Amino acid sequence: MLLRAYRFTDRFTLILLKTGLGAATLASDGLRLVLGSPRAGERSGLLGIVGFIGAILLRIGLFIAGLFGGVLGIGGKAVSRGMTTAAGGARTGVQGAMARRAARAEMRAAIPEDPLRARNRALSGLLVVSLMAVIGVVIWATQPRQNTAAGVLTDPDLAVSLLTNPLQPTATPANIAGQPVAPVVIATVTPLPAVLESRGTIAFVLRENGQTDLWAVPVTTRQPIRITNDPADERDPAWSPDGTKLAYASNRDGNWELYIYDLLTGQTRRMTFNLAYEGAPSWSPDSNWLVYETYQNRNLDIYVLPVTDVNATLQPITTDSAADMRPAWSPDGRQIAFTSIREGGQADIYVTSLDDISNPINLTNTPSRNEDYAAWSPDGAFLAYSALDAGLDKVFVQDMGDRGAPPTVLGRGRSPAWSPDGSAVIAAVDTTGATHLTVYPFSSVEAVPQIISVPPSADKPVWTGQPLPAALVNSGGLPSGTEALYIEQETRLANGIYPLGSLTNNVQAPNPNLSNRVNDSFNALRERVLEASGRDFLSRLDDAFWPIDQPQQPGEEVRNWHKTGRAFSVNRNAALGGFPPDVEVIREDNEVGTQWRVFLRVADGAQDGQLGEPLRAMPWDFNSRASNDVVAYQNGGRVRETMPEGYYVDITEVAGDYGWLPYPASTDWRLNFNAINYWMFYKPDGLSWLDAMRELWTDDQLGGFIPTATPIPQPTPTPGGSAGG
Repeated sequence: MLLRAYRFTDRFTLILLKTGLGAATLASDGLRLVLGSPRAGERSGLLGIVGFIGAILLRIGLFIAGLFGGVLGIGGKAVSRGMTTAAGGARTGVQGAMARRAARAEMRAAIPEDPLRARNRALSGLLVVSLMAVIGVVIWATQPRQNTAAGVLTDPDLAVSLLTNPLQPTATPANIAGQPVAPVVIATVTPLPAVLESRGTIAFVLRENGQTDLWAVPVTTRQPIRITNDPADERDPAWSPDGTKLAYASNRDGNWELYIYDLLTGQTRRMTFNLAYEGAPSWSPDSNWLVYETYQNRNLDIYVLPVTDVNATLQPITTDSAADMRPAWSPDGRQIAFTSIREGGQADIYVTSLDDISNPINLTNTPSRNEDYAAWSPDGAFLAYSALDAGLDKVFVQDMGDRGAPPTVLGRGRSPAWSPDGSAVIAAVDTTGATHLTVYPFSSVEAVPQIISVPPSADKPVWTGQPLPAALVNSGGLPSGTEALYIEQETRLANGIYPLGSLTNNVQAPNPNLSNRVNDSFNALRERVLEASGRDFLSRLDDAFWPIDQPQQPGEEVRNWHKTGRAFSVNRNAALGGFPPDVEVIREDNEVGTQWRVFLRVADGAQDGQLGEPLRAMPWDFNSRASNDVVAYQNGGRVRETMPEGYYVDITEVAGDYGWLPYPASTDWRLNFNAINYWMFYKPDGLSWLDAMRELWTDDQLGGFIPTATPIPQPTPTPGGSAGG
């Protein structure tokens, strides 16, 4: 009986051993799934862990049992002995116990050890040692690591997520202990383009909602922020040599003055205190002086001002009767470049030496171009400027060591400025409906131009090598503080047509109405012009709305925008008579054709600098067409010979704030006065002429203005059917 019990116990041990091996295999598979893919094998891995831990505990017990050799058998006999001893004690006492001990010793000597039992015991020991090694490997593999090799990811899905969204929070897998495993982040650094390696900061001006403010964009982040938000205008920024201050012009105190903004302290200091116009400052290399343009003695000239003493006497640099403007101080401190209109009404770049300011040199001397916006390279070896050439604004660079050599054309743009290391030039480039900042390489042929993404209508960039203060960058800049200039109250009829809206306050015009969709913007524009110039210039119009059947004059277009209710024409005679005329018109050519910029002379009582500013370009003289000058007649006029005196408001700029655009001249404007169109403004709002007409008229009323589809000729049938049939 004892032998049978021993064999049964040994076979049961073998069954438990195989069960433990199966559990260990399941645990191994689950662990592999967890380490290989935490998403795909999460559930199977947990089951494997449970089986794995159970197998470990079971094998530890088996190992202890087998380690002492025959434990199960000895234990069985011990139990039997205990039971027999208890029964014998009741019957026979000590003699029975002694007899059973003798019999047990005799049986132990007679029964040899089963070899299967010895083999199972050895196998159990080996298995337990192996499982203990596996436990150590599992613990080591599941410990979180602080220094994970970059670029090594066990989960392909996680790797794709980190590569495509490196800055977004990503779900983290869990290890066996339930703790989150830190994701492996692959650091990606986008290198700066070669033309931006100077880094630093670019300041520029931006006009929106009728207000011009100063902005800045760090080159490394290229995220524009607003620096000023006064309801008045700030413009003409100029970095100090150390890049911590910005000099600029503003009319915040009623007239145009110079100011210095300290970016480190946030403080602004006013530098000039008189009613005369001042603007376009430039720093001396030692930061002790500002050179700028100012309207003194009824003329625009160049002056210098000590930064440390605002009460010092102003020092003139130019005294010519022509307009001198936009100065730029050379890096060596001994020369000043500026724009002047001295010869033939054309603008040229001049350079004067501070050792002899009486004899400036005409650097460009090109009667066919108007050069402007001079800018010295950091080493003073080159001078960049811009000019309108063949209908395009272009950036030129002149070698100052060889002034007789032709300049280099970098590309399109105006108002250029150099990078701090002189390797690139940035300029404002006009596109359809916007202006962008473009950086052109100068010293490297391998670099390519780069566009700095800024809001539309950016202008006049200047570049320093210094970064913006961290506090200013972290603040995100100033809020705009501007509101909409007007609210258009629109009404639409049941048939989808917009009615006409009246022009308020007794506007004098043949038909003082405009479309209901634009009349409020005109009324607001009229009030703004009165405020800016002191004159109710738009109270009298030559034209507003035209009936659809109104005949046009020679030179006027049949598809005239007046018929859409989206156009008005100012008094055209205002530019032709009077001394001086109320209106001056400046010709502007582009790759498409010719358009005009209209300037209104401010009221006589405000000609001391309270309103407006002096002209900087020579106006067009239409009256010269009627003179004995054949060339002027053929060209539709000529530029004036002398610059008009006084202060003016740019009506074209103000009208643009309210969405009203100057209407371009027709191609035959030189020979047909009615085609000049300098008096006409329109507001298309992205509509074509026909679409704008359909807002006021039905298709039946438009009649012949609606294009009809041209019938497509049909092929003549071939007798006998088609070939090959």
